[in-house]
Amino acid sequence: MRITPIAGALGADIEGVDLSEGAPDADFAAIRSALNRYGVIAIRDQDLTPASQLAFARRFGEIHYHPHVQGLPEQPEVMEILKTETDTANFGAGWHSDQMFASTPANYTCLYGIEIPEAGGDTLFACMRGGFDALSPAMQHLACSLRSRNLSVASQLARRSTSAVAMFANMRAKDAPEDEEMAEHPIVRRHPETGEASLYVGIHTTELSGFAEAESRPLIDYWLACLTRPENTCRLRWRPGTLAIWDNRLVLHNAINDYQGKRRRMHRVTTVGEAPLAYAAS
Repeated sequence: MRITPIAGALGADIEGVDLSEGAPDADFAAIRSALNRYGVIAIRDQDLTPASQLAFARRFGEIHYHPHVQGLPEQPEVMEILKTETDTANFGAGWHSDQMFASTPANYTCLYGIEIPEAGGDTLFACMRGGFDALSPAMQHLACSLRSRNLSVASQLARRSTSAVAMFANMRAKDAPEDEEMAEHPIVRRHPETGEASLYVGIHTTELSGFAEAESRPLIDYWLACLTRPENTCRLRWRPGTLAIWDNRLVLHNAINDYQGKRRRMHRVTTVGEAPLAYAAS
């Protein structure tokens, strides 16, 4: 196994491991260690079926079913992310952490590239640890005292009278229920394994608990700007057979929509996480 960092802040490429028949315990331990260190890893040159991808993902925990996208008919735990030549919107655009709108957001995401455009369709990642570290001590203290309210993209679209089903017509999408509740989380969460602090905001964050929207938005936008500084990001270039794994407690991601008229098909599995733990400011 060869591990090569992608950028200074986060991210690594991994080669020399075959996941099609599972991974030996020593290799899996090295992958877990790399995730704690780099936040996101790309394991190249894999040949995975939905069943083998699912079997590998189960080693990270219980499988999460997306509430607004149905899985494959033959493998419902595996969600297909598809943008065809005629689609204009792409699934996963905007800086976010998976399932942040749930009371127990996803821990890990395993995304496998099947059909990749010759150019475009990369994914950006941002380090949430670096975002917190970039704040002044006074702002860190303030952020640690606050909580966010988060709503799914499907629910946000519904509030604007836009259908998620229509926007992602070639995926097995479902519109959000009218009574979908907001999830409340600490702005700064503590990683249960490393104990580190992460700045936990994204496109699902609509407001701060106890604040008016006009008061919330400047703070949310400022924190996102800190998180997504160029030096705090990396860019993952996909190719067929790449399995990317990331820890949603450590990184945000943003799927770039720069391949109009091209086809991109991926398979995604996420694992259920725990309710975010608040980080106490020192």
